[in-house]
Amino acid sequence: MKTSLAVPLLGFTVIVATGCMVGPNYVKPSTPMAPAFKELTPAPTQANDGWKLAQPGDQTPRGNWWEIYADPHLNALEAQIDSANQTLKSAEANYREARAAIRFNRSYEAPTIGTAPSISTVRDSPNRPYFPSGLANNGEGDFILPVDLSWEIDLWGRIRRSVTAAREQAQASAADMAAMQLSLQADLAYDYFELRSADAEKKLLDDTVQAYSRALGLTEHRFEGGASPKSDLAQARTQLEDAQVLDTDIMVQRTEYEHAIAILIGKPPANFSLPPSPIDLHTPSIPAIPQVLPSELLERRPDIAASERRMAAANEQIGIAQAAYYPALNLSALAGFEGTSALNWFMWPSRFWAVGPSFSETLFDAGRRRATKESAVAAYDGNVANYRQTTLTAFQQVEDNLAVLRILAGESQQQHNATAAAEETLRIFMNRYAGGIDTYLNVVTSQTTALSNEQNDIDIRRRQLDASVLLIKALGGDWNVNKLPKV
Repeated sequence: MKTSLAVPLLGFTVIVATGCMVGPNYVKPSTPMAPAFKELTPAPTQANDGWKLAQPGDQTPRGNWWEIYADPHLNALEAQIDSANQTLKSAEANYREARAAIRFNRSYEAPTIGTAPSISTVRDSPNRPYFPSGLANNGEGDFILPVDLSWEIDLWGRIRRSVTAAREQAQASAADMAAMQLSLQADLAYDYFELRSADAEKKLLDDTVQAYSRALGLTEHRFEGGASPKSDLAQARTQLEDAQVLDTDIMVQRTEYEHAIAILIGKPPANFSLPPSPIDLHTPSIPAIPQVLPSELLERRPDIAASERRMAAANEQIGIAQAAYYPALNLSALAGFEGTSALNWFMWPSRFWAVGPSFSETLFDAGRRRATKESAVAAYDGNVANYRQTTLTAFQQVEDNLAVLRILAGESQQQHNATAAAEETLRIFMNRYAGGIDTYLNVVTSQTTALSNEQNDIDIRRRQLDASVLLIKALGGDWNVNKLPKV
């Protein structure tokens, strides 16, 4: 074979390397869709319940979405998640691993070149069986410096589809990392508002204990003066001790949320504490949430993007399985120097080379390739179902939290009115008891009612804050599919 044949052969190889691709082209499947979110269209009977459609404005989440709550303590805590949370670091490591898989699969687009130099000496024994003794020698040397080249020509797109699948898996991993980041940010905000709600209830119970202590003092004074029976004194003392129990018990809940926040920002609970800061029930601290169409939700949710990218990668696996039905073309080459000693090892006559293509085709595998393709098709169908289910779940989460915010907006005002009425009732019965008109039983009843309503006030505000955080999470925060890396 002449050396001049190498150039046409390489040219043929380049042409073949741009061969066709077998298997289905990826088309994003349709998903169940609605023209608008149901809970963004209040019914006529709900027109005056305090709920309204949010309009784009200064409170629209941009970047650090938690800043819309205007809480510097929350802002400072959220800023620590990216650098300290170990779960997020694990997701980032998974993304780097997925990026490395792209380079690994892309390496098969180029030839593999290796060498294995060797030096050996051999002496044949004249006493070997079936070996003519006249051919024996006193030893010979062999000095070899070979260079091997092996290159699979991607005729049917198997390698290209492997690279594409790895790229789509890396994008899915990047979306997983974004989803984890959003989830951790939302968990921190949720735990933070739960803790602040516990602070508010702690303050309420502290004030209640003080009020009940004053009521007990009044009852003791009246009992000593003979104006009240001993049963009034027992009721007042019982009411105070019950409030003290609640006041102590609320610290269990607060402590647990403080520990949860410490873990989210990568600190041992023993090294972290938050000073008490009750939520304000009298200022409208629930931020406006931007209106998002259902179709836009598919672009805003990183978990939906991750599911879609895995679906695309599964589609590539069908093409890879399909390529196994077609013959494989490999180009092999070997060149180097071989001599009998170090003196003539690198002399030009010592050169050797061999080059040529080879085809290989599986003629019978008892259905192995068919099973592999059927498995890839089934995996793709499963990913399509997961993608659609993830989308439906996202719609449900948005609708749920929109409904909670809409309903609680009206309930909050109703509860404010009920609390004011209960506090006025308590004031009246306390004055009547102090004037000797009523028994202490009426005071106890009104105290219990007032405390219950004040706790409900705090609970509704807590649920509003929690629902707003969960709604922002359901809407994808400030994330958008354009943030997927171009790997």
